[in-house]
Parts: sequence; C-alpha cells; structure tokens
Amino acid sequence: MANDTRDRTRELQHKLYRAAKESPTRRFHALYDKVHRADVLGRAWSEVAVNGGAPGVDGVSIAQVQEQGVEDLLDTLRVELETGCYRPLPVRRVTIPKASGGTRNLGVPAVRDRVVQAAAKLVCEPIFEADFLDCSYGFRPKRSAQQALEAIRVGVNGGRTWVVDADIASFFDSIPREVLRSALAERISDRRMMKLLMGWLRAGVWTGETLLHPRTGTAQGGVISPLMANVVLHQLDRRWREQHTRLGQIVRFADDLVILSPTRERAEAALATLTEILAGLGLSLAAAKTSLVDLRVAKSGFDFLGFHHRRVESFTRKGRYFLSRWPSQRSVRRFKDRLRADTARRLLMLPVEDVVRHLNRFLIGWRSYFRYGNSTTVFHDLDEFTMERLARFISNKHGHHGRRYGLRVLIDHEGLGLVRLVGSVRHGPAHALR
Repeated sequence: MANDTRDRTRELQHKLYRAAKESPTRRFHALYDKVHRADVLGRAWSEVAVNGGAPGVDGVSIAQVQEQGVEDLLDTLRVELETGCYRPLPVRRVTIPKASGGTRNLGVPAVRDRVVQAAAKLVCEPIFEADFLDCSYGFRPKRSAQQALEAIRVGVNGGRTWVVDADIASFFDSIPREVLRSALAERISDRRMMKLLMGWLRAGVWTGETLLHPRTGTAQGGVISPLMANVVLHQLDRRWREQHTRLGQIVRFADDLVILSPTRERAEAALATLTEILAGLGLSLAAAKTSLVDLRVAKSGFDFLGFHHRRVESFTRKGRYFLSRWPSQRSVRRFKDRLRADTARRLLMLPVEDVVRHLNRFLIGWRSYFRYGNSTTVFHDLDEFTMERLARFISNKHGHHGRRYGLRVLIDHEGLGLVRLVGSVRHGPAHALR
C-alpha cells in the first residue's frame, strides 16, 4: 500500500513537472484539491515521520500520533482541507546558538501542520523545479551540497579566483511577504492554494509567553520554508543569468552563496549588483560577514558549506595551483564540542559499548559529508582527539586519572570498534553534476 501511494504521488509530480516545463509561463489554477488527496497526505505523513522532530505548540509528538492512529489524523486533515476548515497553529519558537555566534530562531510547526506543509510541498515543488536554475543546489531533489562544492572547485580551477563570499542578513526572518506572494503567483493562480501557503506565515509564533505576528519572514524549520526560500531567491538566479553572467558564476545553496569572478573589477561589480538585486527583493547583505577574497594570495580562503576553501600548490607540479578544501575551523570546533558532550562525566554510568555506538553514529555521518575533499590531515587530528576523549572517559569510569588506563583498554580491545575518519577521504566528486 505504501509503495502504491508513493507511485501515485510520483506520477502526479511528474505530470506537474512536465506541464510546467512545457509551458514556462503557465499559471496553475487547480492545485489545492491535490493537497488533500489520500495518497498525497499518506506520502506526506511518511516523510514527516521519517524526519522526526519535536512537538509543536499543541504538544503532540509523532509517537503520540502513531499510538492514537495515523489514519485518524489524516482523515481529519483531509476533511478540514476539503471543507475549508483547516487552520494552522502558531509555530513554537526555539532559539539555538549559531556556530558563528549569536542565536538563531527556529519555528517548530505542530505535527499536523507539518503533514499539510509536506503535502503542499509535494504538489508545488515540481512546478517550481521546472524553473529553478543549475546554480541553485540547496533543498532540491537530486541536488546536494557536494555538487555545489564541486561547482566551486571547477570554477576556481578554471580561473575564477576572485570570490564574493556573501551572507544574506537574517534571510528567513526578513523575506517580505509581498515579494514571496508575487514570486509564488508567477506559477500559482489557485486562490485556495495561495491562501494555504500564506496562511502558515500569518499563523504567528509562540515564544512560550507571547504570541507574535511578524510582518516579514517565514519560519526557519518549517517543511515548506526551504521551497519558499528557493522561490524567492530564484528571482536573483534568473536575473543573474539573464543580465550578469559576465560578472561571475553564482553558486547558491538556499541562502548561502558565493560568486566566482575572474578579476577584482568584476568581483567588485558583482558585489554591487548582488546588493542591488537583493534590495529589490527587500533583502540585504550582512556587511560584517560579506567580503571579497583573492584566492591567489597565499593562505587566503573562504568558508562555505562547512569547508574551508583555499588554493594550494601541487606537490607534483611546481607553480601549478588548485583549489583544495577541508573542514573549516568552525566545523572542527563543533565536532570537538559534540565529542566533549558525548563523553562527559555525566554519562559515566553508561556502558562503554553504548557510548561507542553513539559516537560511531555521529562519526559515520560526519565522515560521509567531509570525506570528499582534502581532509586527511584534519581527519588524523580528529581521530586522535576522539581517541583521547574516549580514553579519558574509560579511565574516569574505572576510577583512574588521565588517559593511560583508557588507552591501554582501547589498544587491548582494538579500539572497541570505534570508527576512524582517516582512510575514508575521496578526492573526486561525490557524484557527477547533473
């Protein structure tokens, strides 16, 4: 039954994509009725359940929905959508620390709203995918961060050694709703669908004490938010392709972007043009986090998608330079903070085997992302750091000071199965660019 649901929704998505691709100016007027189709809601629930996440303002978790009956929830949502009675709940605000300092506000929708958002995304995404350009890599089907990184490597090695390292200020909180509505309306004429999409923005934000109604932005953390972000920034991508490709190659992952230019003059013009285009969308650059980088200067580089990027001289061909990348200092700090938390004294009551299994899950995920590049030296240092932390944890657990006892245990038991990072690096692209 689950496979039948997936097949039917895929067939719907393929039809919508083909229709949009064949008619670039077509506006779709019959979309809302597809959101409350049983197969679409069923597929939406599957995706929400797999992704997990915390409860929203109503306190209902995914586990509770499963206990009380998934079909009951989906039937209720279907009836509410069909009759026009569906009303989204406010999102629950969660504040998390940013790796670069400060905090970021995330909005956690209720599970029921996440399901409807996922259903709307299943219907709308294929239409906008038909328009999105190759320079956009974030939160798109069959696109990835590794592809964006590969595009940067190829661009810089091809002579685009001036980089506009740009940061859009408070992007998700700052999107003007009239800009978003106008961008959505380029492809959607269905009033009920537009009301549904904009309704999530008007539902408000619950801080724990106060219900806020921001006049701009979309809650970062919502299922539909990445698609809305791409819809808005497609305006930038499109204008750049039509008018400004001579200034440089833009590589964008959601609201993170760089522009690769061949000369300083073009890079400066690219930055000025980018500022102007964003202003037209009601957005701005964070001046303190935006810079021009000349990669020809020794040890000059930039951070993007967790990696530090820098041109280095070839070991085998003197005078030849290529773009190299490895985990950024910020990524390394976050790695070490995670390892410290997962081997803290408060966990000494846990069996060492459980701690190792928990560490391995994190290490495997981290390795699978950062293995593509030139990460061997960083991986070696982090392997040593991980062994050090685990050795001290074992020593403390058995009443010993320092790391000596723990290291002896690890050596005698072949590392207790602890995953290593070294030996996993791949210098080619993760997969071919599409």
